[in-house]
Amino acid sequence: MKQLLLGNAAAARGLYEAGVAVASSYPGTPSTEITEELAKFDAVTCEWAPNEKVAMEVAFGASLAGKRSFCAMKHVGLNVAADPLFTVSYTGVNAGMVIAVADDAGMHSSQNEQDSRHYARSAKLPMLEPADSAEALGFAKLAYTLSEQFDCPVLLKMCTRIAHSQSVVETGARVEPPAKPYEKNIAKYVMMPANAIRRHPHVEQRMAALADWAETADVNRVEPGADRSMGIVTSSTSYQYVKEVCGDRFPVLKLGMVWPLPEKKLRDFAAGVDKLVIVEELDSFIETYCRELGLPCVGKALFPPLGEFSQNLVAEKLGLPVPQGAALSVPIPARPPVMCAGCPHRGLLYTLARNKCTVLGDIGCYTLGAVAPLSAMEMTLCMGASVSALHGFNKALGAAAEGKTVAVIGDSTFMHSGMTGLADIAYNQSNSTVIILDNSITGMTGHQQNPTTGYNIKGDPAGKIDLEALCRAMGFRRVRVVDPYDLAACDKAVKEELAAAEPSVIISRRPCALLKYVKHAPPLKVDADKCIGCKSCMRIGCPAISVRSGKARIDATLCVGCGVCSQLCKVGALCAAGKE
Repeated sequence: MKQLLLGNAAAARGLYEAGVAVASSYPGTPSTEITEELAKFDAVTCEWAPNEKVAMEVAFGASLAGKRSFCAMKHVGLNVAADPLFTVSYTGVNAGMVIAVADDAGMHSSQNEQDSRHYARSAKLPMLEPADSAEALGFAKLAYTLSEQFDCPVLLKMCTRIAHSQSVVETGARVEPPAKPYEKNIAKYVMMPANAIRRHPHVEQRMAALADWAETADVNRVEPGADRSMGIVTSSTSYQYVKEVCGDRFPVLKLGMVWPLPEKKLRDFAAGVDKLVIVEELDSFIETYCRELGLPCVGKALFPPLGEFSQNLVAEKLGLPVPQGAALSVPIPARPPVMCAGCPHRGLLYTLARNKCTVLGDIGCYTLGAVAPLSAMEMTLCMGASVSALHGFNKALGAAAEGKTVAVIGDSTFMHSGMTGLADIAYNQSNSTVIILDNSITGMTGHQQNPTTGYNIKGDPAGKIDLEALCRAMGFRRVRVVDPYDLAACDKAVKEELAAAEPSVIISRRPCALLKYVKHAPPLKVDADKCIGCKSCMRIGCPAISVRSGKARIDATLCVGCGVCSQLCKVGALCAAGKE
């Protein structure tokens, strides 16, 4: 049956049709929907793991047991999972294992723009890269075949445009292969040095065999063109742009397996054209390989090593006509990202800014606390880094920093990788205050459950971690919970914990305002007679509040009645409906 599917949904469908049995992932844009879509199939055991390393190890365990397995993550998540990734390349698999990684060229929702193809080469694993939804489905199925044929996990590389664009796919039936029996094999699966050194030759032989496979595989194809003055090697989204602007004019070598690359096919293709051009987003991965082969080519001398490409950019760099678009008569106003109306993080971050705290931040919605008007956050590095960095910051500066520096971290991020930093504070004893922003969900990636919410990926009741008990068990005597809508309570908690002579944890707890089960109070109203236009209510940066004609104004379609702004109004001009 033909369907119009997102790339992520198509990948999930391919995994399902291939008979995947166990999937474990950590949500990360643009990879999240693969696992969410896969969870809709009851035949597959799906779960959110606390982090990507755990997800990959779960997938390996399921493969070891003889069932086809899967894990997914975004590009920076692969950094977290790199430890098992490199070693599972040595052990190989039992049943097929597929690892999806989604890159984010353009950094739409990421802190860097790394190119995951380097992981395939470094870990010595095959990587498939689809260019549309149909290939996402087909490559997901092919990945299991390759995994079992060559005894290794297979990387399936997505990117923002392929993951989140739609194209037509033809779906099929699920074919669940029989489970492979687990057999004890210490030499293969116990990676102590004596065994690992004997596994390395298997890895090298496997890569040579995969390179041979890549030479004749249908996923790497030459598309003819009449004008052989230029031949283009490309893959993924770049392939789509090349075809849109070039049509069938130039020969194109479209690569579906981007590691290992087909040496002979590349040499033969280069020999048949006057000029070899490599069109690839981010790093010069294919170009570097071609240069290693001694093939004269041009790539990054034309195309930028950063950001997403477009049809117009490809046309311009290839020296082709660039279509002239029509300019808008009225400029589109800037729309910077902002925390939602009623966001529970706003009150706590406002309190930290008001107390002139140095705030070391983390990855989540609350990262928006770094932008005006709050401008409360001064560092964001990677998942969990706020807590560890706070410890180092305070160790370096001592009492000069301990009384005014805090870390803020979300509940999901804390479970991902904040706990080890908290253990470091307890163990090595810096007088640090860590604030866990518990909004009862994984908010930034679209409301996924996590180990603190009490529900699994399907919304069924699950194990629930008690944050207060956990922090106390880790050695913290000072653990307190505050409501971030109560500014006075937040201020009191921050002042007292920063003044304490021992490490502490503040849990700022209130569910995300966008959760469907959250019941909101009526929107606030402005008493225009009382409002003096002082703009104090604007200091929290709530999108529901504006100033018109010198008076505050509240958008009733956005306001959730949290009351934080009313606590800033010294003249009482902001009040609940009916309480003027």
